[in-house]
Amino acid sequence: MNTARDTGTKVPEVTLIFWIVKIAATTLGETGGDAVSMSMHLGYLVGSLIFAALFAVVVLAQIRATRFHPFLYWATIIATTTVGTTLADFADRSLGIGYAGGSALLFALLMTSLLVWYRTTGSVSVATVQSPKVEWFYWITILFSQTLGTALGDWTTDSAGLGYTGGALVFAALLALVVVAWRWTRISRTVLFWIAFILTRPLGAVVGDFLDKPVAAGGLSLSRYSASIALLVFIVACILVFRQRPATAAY
Repeated sequence: MNTARDTGTKVPEVTLIFWIVKIAATTLGETGGDAVSMSMHLGYLVGSLIFAALFAVVVLAQIRATRFHPFLYWATIIATTTVGTTLADFADRSLGIGYAGGSALLFALLMTSLLVWYRTTGSVSVATVQSPKVEWFYWITILFSQTLGTALGDWTTDSAGLGYTGGALVFAALLALVVVAWRWTRISRTVLFWIAFILTRPLGAVVGDFLDKPVAAGGLSLSRYSASIALLVFIVACILVFRQRPATAAY
């Protein structure tokens, strides 16, 4: 029988709108995660438990689905960004290992996930995300990348002293280099995809902090709730306006 599970993936093709929505989703993850852990005063641990439960629900729904559903896919991405935000803050601040220690730990976990995925299936391309086993690798890797991105964003803006504008410029410049490499080099498209995927998270984290942090700290002091709602509306509008299809190219 011909089903979506054997004719295509359940992840979207990588286009410009994919990256726009990805950055918006990672920014939402920062404002939404901070809204629960800080504005609601629930703390990083409780916030992490709440978002981890949400992540488990949506990722199971994603894996049980038989075809690509844009809203379900992006809901799962948003879940990884919110739990990534609170987990990174918990590791960096509550565990006392600092931004550098948290970033190093999360980078090691991310590289381990990618290595085990590659050794198990022979590829880490999104075009191979067609079975439950590969989907688990995909979502665990994304969860680690989102958590790492939060730690990197905080490290750049705080420890490195670049501030929100400087941090955003750094990660935007690194993403521009990835685009140049994609356009004019023969570097593996799969490698470039994961580098870009990882870098969009700290960019979103820095932008999210810029939106809701106090003016005295270099932010705009916007409400975390209103910023999160505005970002969510933007993401929904993009999904409705721009049709997304399952990935077929080897990224």
